[in-house]
Amino acid sequence: MLWQEEDTRPYECDGLTAYRRLPMVVALPETDEQVQRILKTCHALGVPVVPRGAGTGLSGGALPPGDGVLLSLAKFMRVVRVDPLARVAVVQPGVRNAAISDVVSPFGLYYAPDPSSQIACSIGGNVAENSGGVHCLKYGLTVHNVLRVKGYTIEGEAVDFGSEALDSPGYDLLALAIGSEGLLAVTTEVTVKLLPKPETARVIMASFDDVQKAGDAVAAVIGAGIVPAGLEMMDKPATLAVEQFVHAGYDLEAAAILLCESDGSVEEVEEEISKMKQVLGGAGATRLTVSRDEAERLRFWSGRKAAFPAVGRISPDYYCMDGTIPKRKLGEVLNFIGAMEKKYGLRCPNVFHAGDGNLHPLILFDANDAGQLKRTEEFAAEVLEKCVEVGGTITGEHGVGVEKIDQMCVQFGTAELEIFHAIKRAFDPKGLLNPGKAVPALSRCAEFGRRHVQAGKMNRPDLPRF
Repeated sequence: MLWQEEDTRPYECDGLTAYRRLPMVVALPETDEQVQRILKTCHALGVPVVPRGAGTGLSGGALPPGDGVLLSLAKFMRVVRVDPLARVAVVQPGVRNAAISDVVSPFGLYYAPDPSSQIACSIGGNVAENSGGVHCLKYGLTVHNVLRVKGYTIEGEAVDFGSEALDSPGYDLLALAIGSEGLLAVTTEVTVKLLPKPETARVIMASFDDVQKAGDAVAAVIGAGIVPAGLEMMDKPATLAVEQFVHAGYDLEAAAILLCESDGSVEEVEEEISKMKQVLGGAGATRLTVSRDEAERLRFWSGRKAAFPAVGRISPDYYCMDGTIPKRKLGEVLNFIGAMEKKYGLRCPNVFHAGDGNLHPLILFDANDAGQLKRTEEFAAEVLEKCVEVGGTITGEHGVGVEKIDQMCVQFGTAELEIFHAIKRAFDPKGLLNPGKAVPALSRCAEFGRRHVQAGKMNRPDLPRF
């Protein structure tokens, strides 16, 4: 247990460093029994509890309570069991995402979801946020690759969602738990699905002289019935920042590049690469470069996965967003983001899980300048509300946390939010687990609506009236 300021200071924020709060106390349990005892005690005393994994989250989901307990699962780092025949692994929540694939690699298996932070993020955090990654288009998000989650409610009651079987009886509480951002239960064990390693993989780097063309090319690839293993997009400011950092071999003259990967047998990959080249060329690609070997393939991907730290080298701070939109709207939203750069006087490189429309605009700012932080928050809010306007959502994999809680009032109406609160009460009647995150109070949305009326934004039909 930590309570001295010098010991608790490292826990004051997660990857969203713009928001910080010193925890009153940090608990570091090592066993299920200790987790259960902490939760029972906090429930009896009415003390808030915020679960925390590796702290790599980007929505403030692990922002600590100033008057409660930050419950770190960092010491839950054991691989409990690997069954290569059933292709499952049972792990504790503190196990790193990439470590799972490392452990099962000798069996020719791997764990598919690969967030950019996979060398550091924990599987428990992935469950909380329903994380994805560059290969989520073909292999799915965390929810598609986890079979079972065990843990405890705030009352210390043991819960067990899902099964190693193909299905489990009753409501699909596993899907409810994955992406619940620590609001319903504290995870202490996760059973993940493992996949055979593909025989081979190759990636195309496609260059475009216009971001609209690149966005349209994404829709063209999917429309052609091709499901690449990965389909990522980066605009010129992002590729410039990345190339200086990792020297991935990107085309620095292109307005945008797409990384399109095919994996499977040698014959399947050759055929799919040929089809994708034809579609991309027809969509206006000015240059097509196919990885010649595994080293070059990994180098292309190393640039995309290093995008966040790369922009950290060219700006004191950055604010990473996470909206998701229909693929056909990529060009429109990119142009909108460009207009917002001019409006707010802030740079914004863009990287995307383009195949599933998951945007990661990176607003560059200086947190030491309060005015810049305020403009950044307003910039982000406008982009997220634009995502809703074009038929998308405010988050794809980073979660809501504290970052997007006001935009929940844009995404959902009163009736829907009341259902969310009812689910929360069913698991946590006192509202002690991760309070103030993900689902806004109806009073907050009412105030948000009033501010939008005053700002003249309530003419937009997608904004609910409170």
